[in-house]
Amino acid sequence: MEPPSTFHPCDEAVIATNDDASDCKRSAVRLGYWKDDYIGFFVRNQERKAPEINRGYFARVKGVEMCVEKFLKKTNGNCQIINLGCGFDTMYWRLRDTAHQVKNFIELDFPTVTAKKCYTIKRNKVLLSKIHDEDGEVKLSPTDLHGPSYHLMGVDLRNVDEVDHKLQQAEIDYTLPTIFLAECVLVYIEAQNCRNLLKWIASKFQTAVLVNYEQVNMNDRFSDVMVSNLRARGCSLAGVESCLSLDTQTSRFIDCGWTGSRAWDMVQVYQSITPSERHRIERIEMLDEGELLLQLFQHYCLVVAWIGELFQDIEITVEKQMSTLNID
Repeated sequence: MEPPSTFHPCDEAVIATNDDASDCKRSAVRLGYWKDDYIGFFVRNQERKAPEINRGYFARVKGVEMCVEKFLKKTNGNCQIINLGCGFDTMYWRLRDTAHQVKNFIELDFPTVTAKKCYTIKRNKVLLSKIHDEDGEVKLSPTDLHGPSYHLMGVDLRNVDEVDHKLQQAEIDYTLPTIFLAECVLVYIEAQNCRNLLKWIASKFQTAVLVNYEQVNMNDRFSDVMVSNLRARGCSLAGVESCLSLDTQTSRFIDCGWTGSRAWDMVQVYQSITPSERHRIERIEMLDEGELLLQLFQHYCLVVAWIGELFQDIEITVEKQMSTLNID
């Protein structure tokens, strides 16, 4: 058995990144980049972020959604979603408003984060009503929430035994196709702990996909500034060694026993979004710093890794004729 979880010095700073990301998503949603009727329950901040930040978060959300959409179509809803480091993400509620339904939706994060999310869900009928059906029961504790097909639980992802225990509480089915989501999560986990988690997933799940969004090309001046800014806030990128290139991003999964992996930087992901959708959001705001957006996109990526052969065709289709971003 692994030792009990211990609180690391930088954990508070990592937890604070959820507030930052949620504020940024709220800013973009308020301007109309994408529709999210639920983020406002979790984030009250009305601050308008810079245009390149709004557009960057649009590409992030859209990229993850494209992968999830392909997965759900392939499984026809006979699947599970596990959101690692879920923060205040609202995908569960947004999916409930679509034709897509899943067997089980599980969200995991630090207990400090899940406690806030549980509290918000508990006091908002709109959120709570979508978790339980007429005959469904919702069980609540300060940090955990269990509904018929939705589970939110506080856990330290660095402790694999604890993750295993929590997933069993959420009635996990290791034989069911499962998609894991990780948005800026693995980079904050020490390399060995991350390897332990990825190896454990590969050993337990028969058919799975993991969609990972985080930093890449972390070996130049721009990335040095990024790391320095985070360290100034007390936030260490403990897993940055896997973020040096697209190759290091994919090889970490292969080395941990996954069947395959592909990766695209966010320039490519943005180019994969339909022209009509890109043109729509590019009319929302003018960019003063087009070069900054390009640099941001070059330093973030989307990685898809899979276990088994069923989902090796889930990938981002980039428009080959486009070589640069439309940043005018």
